[in-house]
Amino acid sequence: MATAKAKAKPATKRRRKGVKIQATTLSAAELPFTDLPAELKPLAATVEADGGAVIGAYREPLGGQSLMLVSIPIELVSPTTFQRDTSDAHVRKLVRAMDKTRRFLDPIIMVHMGGKYQTPNGAHRLTALKELQARAVVALLVPEISVAYQILALNIEKAHNLRERALEVVRIVHDLAEQPKSEQEFELEFEEPSLVTLGFAYEQRGRLAGGAYHPVLRKVDGWIPGPFAKSIPERERRAEVLLALDDAVNDTVARLKEAGLTSPYLKTFVVARINPLRFIKGDLPSFDELLTGMTKRARGMKTDKIKISDLARTGGAPDEE
Repeated sequence: MATAKAKAKPATKRRRKGVKIQATTLSAAELPFTDLPAELKPLAATVEADGGAVIGAYREPLGGQSLMLVSIPIELVSPTTFQRDTSDAHVRKLVRAMDKTRRFLDPIIMVHMGGKYQTPNGAHRLTALKELQARAVVALLVPEISVAYQILALNIEKAHNLRERALEVVRIVHDLAEQPKSEQEFELEFEEPSLVTLGFAYEQRGRLAGGAYHPVLRKVDGWIPGPFAKSIPERERRAEVLLALDDAVNDTVARLKEAGLTSPYLKTFVVARINPLRFIKGDLPSFDELLTGMTKRARGMKTDKIKISDLARTGGAPDEE
């Protein structure tokens, strides 16, 4: 006698940990605006007064937030001041791709802030368009200026390396310096506390091999409470502590080279050698305790005891980023 098949359980949609948003219930047909809503009219009037045009307005399909698709005279648009520097190699690649396709298919994101049209994530595409002598750029104009600070989360152009990420974060910090808000309120934008400290350090030492110290900083650096007016001086101090460690490590690397040891991983080797975290069980030391201790160990390292076979066991990325 055949047994009845058990009813299959309805599939449950996976929800990633920490995700809180509930998607809008608007259907595809309900997303476009038939008439421009009142909250977008002042911004639309500004666009038209500046010689641009509103191509369309709609609700984006996740949160139902109002957006406008606009065309703006290209000379009125610039990257946000805190965006990373453009890569000439990446711009050249985009120019060639646009030249081949004869199309610009990926609108930039744009906000209107400080009387200017600024893009937080479209510097490379904008530069390529200008190089190709386009007269206008098509953009998604977002009414909320706060979106401009969510640049790292919005990046789609080119993966950031550590230096670029840290410098973008610190530029945002400078831009927010006078606001009565705290670092932790910008956790999404800043990603992690160590990037803030590294950003201040990179400002002082552009060729800092931050990748050698990043794993250490991630363990002991934390958000600094209080407004930016209070946290910025502390970040500058922490950057100085990090640079003092870098000075000690560089001196040790120089001594190793004088002893005839050569390797692209010398700095990584020294940092690993003086880092005590792998031996610590339980509570970790404070930022200052760890970095000043590592600085002392770097200065006291007996380089004459290091053998080439010790370096051969060192892995990871080369010292120069």
